[in-house]
Amino acid sequence: MSNTNLNTQSVLSMKGQGYYSQKTIGAKNAIDKMEPLIQQALNTIPKKEILKIADFGSADGGTSQQMWFNIIEKIKNSGDNRQIEMLYTDLASNDFSVLFRLMQGMQGNTDFAYQKKFANVFVHGCGTGFHDQLMSDNSLSLGFSATAMHYVSERPCLIKNHVHMVGSNEDEKAQFKKQALKDWETILINRSKELVSGGRFICINFGIDEEGRHLGNTGGHNMFNNFAKHWKNLEKDGVITNEEFVNATFTQHYRTVEEFRKPFDDPNSEVSKSGLILKKCETMFTDCPFKIHYNKNKSTMSSREFAETLIPTMRSWSETVFKTALEKRNPDEINKIVDQFYNSYLEEIADNPDDHAMDYIHIVMDIEKV
Repeated sequence: MSNTNLNTQSVLSMKGQGYYSQKTIGAKNAIDKMEPLIQQALNTIPKKEILKIADFGSADGGTSQQMWFNIIEKIKNSGDNRQIEMLYTDLASNDFSVLFRLMQGMQGNTDFAYQKKFANVFVHGCGTGFHDQLMSDNSLSLGFSATAMHYVSERPCLIKNHVHMVGSNEDEKAQFKKQALKDWETILINRSKELVSGGRFICINFGIDEEGRHLGNTGGHNMFNNFAKHWKNLEKDGVITNEEFVNATFTQHYRTVEEFRKPFDDPNSEVSKSGLILKKCETMFTDCPFKIHYNKNKSTMSSREFAETLIPTMRSWSETVFKTALEKRNPDEINKIVDQFYNSYLEEIADNPDDHAMDYIHIVMDIEKV
């Protein structure tokens, strides 16, 4: 029997052992763009004895590591010698061991191992989802989150003929929208509890822009339609059951700008009453770095080589959805089927690479507690 109201915390995780940050260069590029905005915010946040920063939904910390290094370096170079506490949060299933090794210079690019380079910088991990309050009241100066808060706390329904809400029917879409609005308000109220007066919460979330574009759907092939097509082909071929097809429903909702703004635009909402104001809300486009590289190197790079770089970035965050849908099978069988699924998508890209990419569409928000 299908599990409709799947709890996100119980099953979701990014692919571990450093795989996620290694394969998601596009996410890093988007995060790096946030450095000036965060620096501006830090210049106005009231100074506390200890500067407490939180990175919500951080995965292994690799995609934001260089940005935080640059920011901490600027703080230290300015003569600000306050102690800095960095809290990285994600689900209990997250590979925090990689995060700690990265920050201490035991793995990855040691140039950005800020915990090793700078004194009085303390790194902590929290294995609880960002829908909950994660820090004590009035303790957080700066909160940040990137490419994370499109995950809803639980799956409101199963999507019968697709894998994602962007391809769902109107009733299914309405249920995801309702859940996402409830979750967004909960997230904001809990951030308000954590933030000091004058503190900021800056986030870049996946969403749908004014042109209807979203992650993997910016012209050419629609990535989620391709996920659904190749997953459905496995059902047609008798590899998976219909129940397994339906169970691969992503626990995600891509909000529009209007949906993100809604709690702030209503002066009587609990979010507005909590003291949060929206200072900025705008869309941001980030090109797929793998497609850029392929277009620049077509004379020496084959279409298969391009496909072999693009599929891993998709797989780094989506694989767990398909594996969970097959949870009644043994691990070897699950791995075989999931490999078959991604390989079929890879072959499609290798045969006709021109219209395939994973461009990023983010909604950038700067939120202040007054």
